[in-house]
Amino acid sequence: MSGAAKILVVGPLGVGKTTLIGTVSEIEPLSTEASMTQAGVRVDPEVDSGKRTTTVALDFGRLTVDGDLVLYLFGTPGQQRFLPAWQDLAKGALGALALVDSRDLAASFDALGNLEDLDLPFAVAVNVFPSGPRYDADDIRTALDLLPDTPLVTCDARDRASSIRALIALVRHLIHVATESA
Repeated sequence: MSGAAKILVVGPLGVGKTTLIGTVSEIEPLSTEASMTQAGVRVDPEVDSGKRTTTVALDFGRLTVDGDLVLYLFGTPGQQRFLPAWQDLAKGALGALALVDSRDLAASFDALGNLEDLDLPFAVAVNVFPSGPRYDADDIRTALDLLPDTPLVTCDARDRASSIRALIALVRHLIHVATESA
């Protein structure tokens, strides 16, 4: 496969979207991180106490796969209040990699629901946090109510090879979806 593809990287606040894009991007990633404020504390879900910044518009990076397929990666803000930005970023996207955190699977419901509402094909990557529990893939699939053909992988957003494998799982899924609909 050659060409270019716009890919969203989505998930709840603090799941590792900015980290994943920064880890895999072959260019200096664009990040719109801003300090978290007291005003946000009133409306945003509670996150790791060490988190001091949040994406307020988007993250952007680029990855070339196998020398001829360029993935343009757009990371979305994790808070539901930024849904209008999500909807704008989704225009022209071929699919999405949904990051989830095994420490709080329920936090991913909004992101997965948004993808379903947008009718955007996606793969799910469980970002492995050192303090997070490890679940069987079938248990995660059941907890997230994933369709049987939705790819489910684990990754470490800090590890380039692991993150690229998650993106490749998504690209394979997108090829499969495109082949079936042709």
